[in-house]
Amino acid sequence: MIAVCRTDEIATGESVKFDADVPIAVFNADGEFYAVDDTCSHQDASLSDGFLEGCYVECPLHAALFDLRTGMPSCLPAKRPIRTHMVSVEDGWIYVNVAGQSEEVA
Repeated sequence: MIAVCRTDEIATGESVKFDADVPIAVFNADGEFYAVDDTCSHQDASLSDGFLEGCYVECPLHAALFDLRTGMPSCLPAKRPIRTHMVSVEDGWIYVNVAGQSEEVA
């Protein structure tokens, strides 16, 4: 698990980006926190710069829409999902378990 930041550091509708094996974006969707690979699966664009509506993030480059819960695209031009990561909140801190990495305590 990687300690990302405190919950009050990401306002509702906002995101933060950090680097793991790839860039990861953590979103605050109405008080629920989600983590996904930060790069759109259609083209090289940062999803943390995208537009959040509910549990969906819109890519700022070509408006592909991704479900933060599943990583699945819901419209073209994206056809491939993005990787999602498990998020936990403990004592006001957001932790991300990056998919594919071994368990480590930060």
